[in-house]
Amino acid sequence: MKIKFVLPILGVFALLAYFMLKSPSMPSYNPYRDYLDMEIPILEVFITAKDSSVIELPEGHYLFSQSLILDGKKNIILRGKGIEKTVLSFKGQKQGAEGIRISNCKNLTIENMSIEDASGDNLKITDSENVIMRNIRSAWTGEVSTQNGAYALYPVLCKNLLIEGCEAIGASDAGIYVGQSQNVTVKNNKAYYNVAGIESENSSQVEIYNNEIYQNTGGLLIFNLPHLTVYGEDVKAHNNHIHDNNLKNFGVKGSIVSTVPRGSGVIIMATKKVSLYENKIENHKTINSSIVSYEIYVPPKNKKKKKKKKALPNGVRQVENDYESDTQYSAYPGEILIYNNQFKNKHWIPALDNDFGKLWVYKNGMKIPDIAYDGILPEDYYIQGQQINPQYKVCIQNNGTINFAALDAANDFKEFSNDVRNYECEVEFKKSI
Repeated sequence: MKIKFVLPILGVFALLAYFMLKSPSMPSYNPYRDYLDMEIPILEVFITAKDSSVIELPEGHYLFSQSLILDGKKNIILRGKGIEKTVLSFKGQKQGAEGIRISNCKNLTIENMSIEDASGDNLKITDSENVIMRNIRSAWTGEVSTQNGAYALYPVLCKNLLIEGCEAIGASDAGIYVGQSQNVTVKNNKAYYNVAGIESENSSQVEIYNNEIYQNTGGLLIFNLPHLTVYGEDVKAHNNHIHDNNLKNFGVKGSIVSTVPRGSGVIIMATKKVSLYENKIENHKTINSSIVSYEIYVPPKNKKKKKKKKALPNGVRQVENDYESDTQYSAYPGEILIYNNQFKNKHWIPALDNDFGKLWVYKNGMKIPDIAYDGILPEDYYIQGQQINPQYKVCIQNNGTINFAALDAANDFKEFSNDVRNYECEVEFKKSI
């Protein structure tokens, strides 16, 4: 990250803070399982499935050594007997990375089951339309670990997608992830014990509501990343309870989510046309919500070049220093409206194991911000003198008494400010052509 500075010696305070704020032990998810052998019959059902099939999975706990695959099907319903009753486990998987892999399908419903312990992603759905993921628990058992798969629920390059009533547990990247997709609803889900609870990445026309997101490293991420096939905009997140996301980051080293500080409630990064409203966001040790550019994740340009990074497994995204070579990509957030949220925080000292927490001690009187804006601005931020370019506006309204921080991160925080008045504005969302 860009935030680098030396703090004064904190003496006894630092010692006390270390013991008060050090990361707690990692949580575990340890359900009882009594596995039955149904691998061959269930594999055969997947292999022989025809269009317009209803695949009914029986009650029981089933262990698989390889992925279950559906490709190029239409009008398929894949249904278990319930989250607690039908459990598909890929513990000790020998073939394939995903638990269930679905691609190039139309009119697909998958519901009422648990999927566990794939070596990669538990449920991956790609290049599909009209997809419903309902009442699915996707988890890794045991103590959460970097060795867990990246994504619990992983739809990517999909259109017309509904994710509802699901649970995501233990993902080393994102529990519920929506990538490069369009017309998406994510509602009434729970995400916990993940690095990122729920993530919308390079997706458009997304609505995220009535979810509980807690005990992750970061709660809700709304990201736009470079060098992908599409770029996201028009994301609404409302009526969610986002709380206590203070878990130690166990993401794969070098991944973009591995840079997310523990104690991050909401991060809006480089995405346009985002509305965050009527959420309850509370009890984060680093920050309740933030609006940042992609630049804050990239090392300074004068830093010595490192060796070329190795590609990360299973679609995990890494920080890209050459993001500017993507001429279609905008690294800066804009048309952001944050309003009518409830912010609270029971923590009175920020986490000191990340640069943001140290910054709050140094510049913010040890207060943990409810809303922070990095203040890294593009060259065309101002038009016609000092008029702000509408596509980069950030507006904050009616969130009660909050601690706000405008960082001026591009200038070593020289103009760090708590004055929110310059951001009490309106955003007019123009429809995309």
